[in-house]
Amino acid sequence: MGLPALVARAAGLHRDRAAVCFDGGRGEPPARRTYAAVLGLAAELTAFLQKHCHQRGRCEIGLYCYPGINLPSWILGILQVPAAYSPIDPDAPPTISTYFMKKSNLQYVLVENDKINKFQMSHAGWFYHNSSAIEHIGLTLFQMSSSNTDVSSEVDNMKSKCEPFKAVDNSQPGVCPDQTKVKTSEAGYMDAGQKDTVAYVLHTSGTTGIPKIVKVPHKCIVPNIQHLKSIFEITQDDVLFLASPLTFDPSVVELFMALTSGASILVVPNTIKMMPVELSAALFHHHHVTVLQATPTLLRRFGAHIIKSRVLSANTSLRVLALGGEAFPALSLLKSWKHKENKTSIFNLYGITEVSSWENSLTDFPVPLGSPLLGTKLEVRDANGSAVLEGEGQIFIGGEERVCFLDEEITVPLGTMRETGDFVRVENAKLFFLGRKDNQIKRHGKRFNIEYLQQVAEDLCQVEACAVTWYQQEKLILFVLPKDDFEERETFKELQKHLPAYAVPDEIVVIKALPLTSHGKVDISELNKIYQNHLNSRRRDSKLSDAEELWERLQYLWKSVLGLPCDSTGISKDAVFLYSGGDSLKALRFYEEIEMLVGKAVPGLLEVILSHSIEEVYRHILKILFPDEEQLMNPDNVVKRKLRRNSGEQFHGKYIKLTSERGLEIPSSLHSKIPAVLKSHVQGSELENRILTLENKANKNDHSSVQQIHAECSHSSVAELALCVRWKSNTRKCVDASPLVIISAKEEVSASVYIGSHSHAMQAIDLDLGEIKWEKTLGDRIESSACVSKCGNYVVVGCYDGLVYVLQSSDGEIHWTFVTEDSVKSSAVVDPSSGLVYIGSHDQHVYALDIYKKVCVWKLHCEGGAVFSSPCLSSFPHHLYVATLGGLLLTVNPVTGSKIWKSNLGKPLFSSPHCNENYVCLGCVDGNLYCYTHSGEKVWQFSTNGPVFSSPCLSSLTKQEIFFGSHDCFIYCCNVEGNLLWKFEATSSVYGTPFIFQSDDLNNKILLAAVSTDGRVWILNAKSGTAEGVDKLPGEVFSSPVVWGTKLVVGCRNDYVYCLDLYIAGKSNS
Repeated sequence: MGLPALVARAAGLHRDRAAVCFDGGRGEPPARRTYAAVLGLAAELTAFLQKHCHQRGRCEIGLYCYPGINLPSWILGILQVPAAYSPIDPDAPPTISTYFMKKSNLQYVLVENDKINKFQMSHAGWFYHNSSAIEHIGLTLFQMSSSNTDVSSEVDNMKSKCEPFKAVDNSQPGVCPDQTKVKTSEAGYMDAGQKDTVAYVLHTSGTTGIPKIVKVPHKCIVPNIQHLKSIFEITQDDVLFLASPLTFDPSVVELFMALTSGASILVVPNTIKMMPVELSAALFHHHHVTVLQATPTLLRRFGAHIIKSRVLSANTSLRVLALGGEAFPALSLLKSWKHKENKTSIFNLYGITEVSSWENSLTDFPVPLGSPLLGTKLEVRDANGSAVLEGEGQIFIGGEERVCFLDEEITVPLGTMRETGDFVRVENAKLFFLGRKDNQIKRHGKRFNIEYLQQVAEDLCQVEACAVTWYQQEKLILFVLPKDDFEERETFKELQKHLPAYAVPDEIVVIKALPLTSHGKVDISELNKIYQNHLNSRRRDSKLSDAEELWERLQYLWKSVLGLPCDSTGISKDAVFLYSGGDSLKALRFYEEIEMLVGKAVPGLLEVILSHSIEEVYRHILKILFPDEEQLMNPDNVVKRKLRRNSGEQFHGKYIKLTSERGLEIPSSLHSKIPAVLKSHVQGSELENRILTLENKANKNDHSSVQQIHAECSHSSVAELALCVRWKSNTRKCVDASPLVIISAKEEVSASVYIGSHSHAMQAIDLDLGEIKWEKTLGDRIESSACVSKCGNYVVVGCYDGLVYVLQSSDGEIHWTFVTEDSVKSSAVVDPSSGLVYIGSHDQHVYALDIYKKVCVWKLHCEGGAVFSSPCLSSFPHHLYVATLGGLLLTVNPVTGSKIWKSNLGKPLFSSPHCNENYVCLGCVDGNLYCYTHSGEKVWQFSTNGPVFSSPCLSSLTKQEIFFGSHDCFIYCCNVEGNLLWKFEATSSVYGTPFIFQSDDLNNKILLAAVSTDGRVWILNAKSGTAEGVDKLPGEVFSSPVVWGTKLVVGCRNDYVYCLDLYIAGKSNS
């Protein structure tokens, strides 16, 4: 039975009851029509259309009107032809409505009489009106001009013009998407060509954003209406509100739930819908609406006061509140609105055009989607199309006869399942909405749905309503409709308590009202315009008049990014960003905010932020903006950093040859460093590289969304290897450097661990016993990892005081110091043949040092980028590779210091380059691992879901594999062709560089040691990526591990250096 027959049956029972009420406001009395009157007008319109619409078979008639008293008669009059009605919004941009009418190939359009001029002006030349208009019904029939009957080419031409408007409904749930997965039943097909098949035609933008035509059969919509009537217990005494525009499919449910039950439908003008006070008065004071279906955003437009006092009050007329079209709001928010004696039943509606789901439980959060309606089938599938019984996947909806037609489809197999574009989590056979496919973003290495942020923000007591946008796929913006006690800084703090770091917004923008689409959903395009205007205004307002204003603005941004109270307290001019709670990601944000403030690029700014005081950041910007302003305000208070300069530097051309593969170093919670194990012949000059890897001490942020490790990566309860602490050494401050382990060729000389700390202390520790052999206090904090000289008599380490220290390995006494112009966080690399030492500095130079003659052989300026990472040396060809924070990979002649080739990656390089005989690899904060030939040709890039601070591990043990970690919490193994071999999901970000090793005592397996920032130490099978063992240290770890035999050494941010014993589980550990 179709919709007209259901209405006729209800009208027969309730002939004299009011079917429709129209309240136009303005003090005028509302107009009402009985069921008899509605059907009488509908019959007249049907007869008129049957006479004038000469179209064989399927017929679709457009309806160009605003909601009014005659609306039910107009729709029924079209349906009884029989024909499908196709609503056209008079307020839609003409380009869009013209496109849809032509794409639908509409031959006839009924136009409301007082909209004729608007229609003709908007669609001039495409239609002529039929002289036999039916004036007393209020409509005029327009027919397509004969010259325009073939519109396929015009439609194609207009497609590109329509694409700017592709987010008409923001692609939220509630409309039929465009992609079809077909399952054919034995019953055959549904045919849209049959004249009584299709009930209505809607226009939507679909999941791909390309506008779609959706034709919905009676067989699709009638079961929804019947089932929802039963669930909501609709009777003739109910008053339903036509909340949705005709172009939004919930309007069909609202209208026909009422008209097929003998109930009354309330219609108000669009202007009243935009005025919360007037609308609430009409609904709950004048007309006592009992059933309201709305989007959560539309409900929020009432405001908390009206919701509490009228919509969900103790004595409200509202029996049923059905929320759909968007993610269900936070339960705490709903409960705060709902009076304790309120009896309203609240339902969560979900669906696409041909099917809806429902759920009335308010006991859990998030609220599940609920049970499918009559005749519908629901499946959850993963990316491969396999069914998901537990976990996350995309919803597919269909049913044996629950089929709609998309675009030019004429026949569709019964049982077709439609892809919704909506993702859910399946848990105990219940479905929990995660968000739209369109709203999934990748930020800071994590993929998540921006609706998650909205749900958390809505739960905050300071927030009345909110919305989120991913502005230009770069900035996460939270728009807030605030309550009276709203404070932006406090809101940020609350969000940081409840959200992982990657989901915290970049900015909060306070707005007076949420902009809505015609469908009652948040208008994302309007929000983006609001933010663009906000930026433009900020740029206009941010024109800096002088140095003093720059200083004030800089302090504000500093506090804002670091989450400090934005009060009148000044920032110490000596404050260093990384010491003040900053990390690499916050540094990048600070950098972007400064460039936004000054309105131009500031070369070298990131390097200054990462290693210098706020005063020096200020001075760096000052040079760019106000070159004539030489002095800071209050110059007497300025504490200038003084570095000793070596005025007697001499540069000698020396021949250099080396094979070492060293790693990099990064500042507090950013570093990539080199852990190394070296075996030396103390009395000779030969030094054998046992294993060289490196570490990345990247960001301190561990992004609190701790994930479970991969299914096959079991914890130590089933692991083959066990780990236990052999010893730990207290350095009194954080240990972000990676250890250097030297194994002497003389049996009587014990192996040593060399490592520095934030406490300025450099320690030499006995590897076996953990006893400190010597300790030396240097001039500032140490994050550089040490390297050993060719002869084995010295260790070389960089320091924050700008010096490169050469210490005697036997007692720590200073052999030589070399002065650079800035902090040295890079780790040195040694040429095993010439003995020259190469090291980078934040002064944007790389140096070649002869530590025996105590001279600098050459230095090279690295084109405006600090050298944060460590150089890498190749023997054949004889190249030195240097990466900079300016995003430059430089290839240098190690003998002369001249440049050979360079590649600009455009993003800061914290990772150190590493090479083998064929390739050079390094990671980048853009999330890629890059691979080059030695001649500078980029061979491939491997993409991860987060910044790569880790340096790649290449080893002779596994010549075809490259191992590295990423901010996305994975440890990766790819081959030299750039293909993924395996990846292991750790429990937090991986900044340290993995270490490859093999031991007879551990069944001779080739193993990989890696650490995640939450302190977990992972031992993986290097071939398969499965976990062999795991342990957890009591602090964050940014140091990289080193393994010798069965001893693993690593630094920890709880001030200790740890040595762990590895042994096969079940065997005693000796």
